[in-house]
Amino acid sequence: RDLVRFRGVGDVYKRQVGGLTELQTLNYVMMARIFHDGVYQTNMLRSMGELMRDGGILVTFLRPLDFQGSMYLQNLVHLGLNVMLKFPLALLAWVIYDLRLPGDPLVWLAFAITQLLGPAVMFCFDWIVACAVFYSTERWGLAVARAGIATFFSGMLIPLAIMPDGLRTLAMVLPFSQVVYLPISVLSGLTALSELPRIWLIQLAYLAILLVLSRVIFRRATRVITVQGG
Repeated sequence: RDLVRFRGVGDVYKRQVGGLTELQTLNYVMMARIFHDGVYQTNMLRSMGELMRDGGILVTFLRPLDFQGSMYLQNLVHLGLNVMLKFPLALLAWVIYDLRLPGDPLVWLAFAITQLLGPAVMFCFDWIVACAVFYSTERWGLAVARAGIATFFSGMLIPLAIMPDGLRTLAMVLPFSQVVYLPISVLSGLTALSELPRIWLIQLAYLAILLVLSRVIFRRATRVITVQGG
């Protein structure tokens, strides 16, 4: 989309790309860099790959715990700690770089809900991707591809709103936007609170579908276990 410039005082507030002012875009990018989590991480692939490589997957299956549920709880704890540790950084950016943080408690509550649902969707997707280690001994290339695609389509680099229509539609369909763009667009004010009930319903539907798929695919993948070490 073309960059439209308006001359005069306060030009930074008026330059627009894709309907967003320059200030809105910069504010979004700062928030995305501060609060993002799960985009670059390939912990699921690495963990599952290591269990397959050293034979630990057999011990894991013998434990009286749901493997997927226990892994999700670990990810949830990590997410909570990560968000809490990022608040000092957000305050520093607020003081030094004029980061615009919302003053409405409802916005923070909406961000928390979206931030909870989005990573749950991403967890189920990553679980499906990690099932590939049951069929292949190579996980490094898959992890690099996943990280690169996720970085581009998650909204980590730029708001999805300023992407061309086709790319934006694709990015919103893929699960990566759930973990960065949706929660950060709420926190930065790009998504109105009135839109959130619809977004949460979509997230819940997405989560339900991926949860069922992840369980089914994992069950089928475990039938072809080949332990490489011990």
